[in-house]
Amino acid sequence: MNFAKLNRVLHRWGALAVALPVLLVILTGLLLLLKKDLAWIQPPTQKGSSQELSLSFDRILEVAQSVPEAGIESWDDIDRLDVRPSKGMLKVRSTNRQEIQIDARTGEVLQVAFRRSDFIESLHDGSFFHENAKLWLFLPSALILLSLWVTGIYLFLLPYLVRRKQKKKASAQ
Repeated sequence: MNFAKLNRVLHRWGALAVALPVLLVILTGLLLLLKKDLAWIQPPTQKGSSQELSLSFDRILEVAQSVPEAGIESWDDIDRLDVRPSKGMLKVRSTNRQEIQIDARTGEVLQVAFRRSDFIESLHDGSFFHENAKLWLFLPSALILLSLWVTGIYLFLLPYLVRRKQKKKASAQ
């Protein structure tokens, strides 16, 4: 089997092997590109009353606990705090993906919304499926995709290389 034929076979089977993981990465990547533009993916960031940050951690927990849909009873139910001093607010993300935006000075709840971007990111990098999916599924898929790119470039250039070789041969005669 010559190199060009082997290249086509590897290209075809490689494309088939990575079709689903690459499709998932492409689709979730498109959604992540739009996360700041679509409130369905990530709630828009609200603005607090001032840039003064005066809430204590106890008060933040108390305000977060006052939002029933977040299901927060203790700090164990909070995944992350995201403080935005320039906006005068902070975001409390619960483990059930609810996001509470709180005025950092008054403690007023500015917005409560479901945040999908973290879930989409976990699909995008494979961690949703298993903690080792990144290394055992998505990394090999990325390497195969790289080889598809290389073999694709070769297959694209092959006719030009053959014609060039034929012209050299013809001019040598």
